[in-house]
Amino acid sequence: MDLSVKEREKFGKDVRFIRKEGYIPAELYGRGLRNVHIAVDQKDFAEAFKEAGESTVINLLLNDERRPALVHDIQRDYLTGEVVHIDFYQVRMDEKIKARVPLEFVGEAPAVKELGGVLNKTISEIEVEALPGDLPRNFEVDVSGLKELNQSFYASDLKIPKGVKIMVEPKTVIATVTPPAEEEKVEEAPAADVTAVKVETEEKVAERVKEKEKTEKGEEKKE
Repeated sequence: MDLSVKEREKFGKDVRFIRKEGYIPAELYGRGLRNVHIAVDQKDFAEAFKEAGESTVINLLLNDERRPALVHDIQRDYLTGEVVHIDFYQVRMDEKIKARVPLEFVGEAPAVKELGGVLNKTISEIEVEALPGDLPRNFEVDVSGLKELNQSFYASDLKIPKGVKIMVEPKTVIATVTPPAEEEKVEEAPAADVTAVKVETEEKVAERVKEKEKTEKGEEKKE
């Protein structure tokens, strides 16, 4: 996959002029190589990145040279999501490198569909080591084999292409179907015994009447 880029002479605040022209400011660097300030067309990059992602080599066409590189880092505007800067890392095609390959979840787990389980994804990418040309675009995680609750999909279940070594333990859990959450039962409060309240109230009323009568009699005697 080829992507045309050009060297740029604008830096700092002046890169806003590059963006207005429809380009994205970027950097190209690599082990033992001189850092190069470049710019890439926004539309061309969007198409290339959609196909390559961060784990497929893109050949940058710069000054009649083809430089194999990976998208190492992307900075986006936090409001619009627009790409505002890119870091490309130039690689040697005969030298193994480490890179992170994203996981793509496919299929439907019977334990979710039929048993009401919940699919919990524990990781979204895996680090691998391989020659740049052998790096896969992604790894498919087919969860259609998860038929029971508490069943998991492990790193060892991935289909690893020849020449690629995963840098995690084979028993690393990628996804698990957990049982559905139990609904909490809300216990109803016992009904209040209004009879006792009524009786108690009537007794207090009777006591007040008696006290009143005693008081009135006492006053009559004094007179």
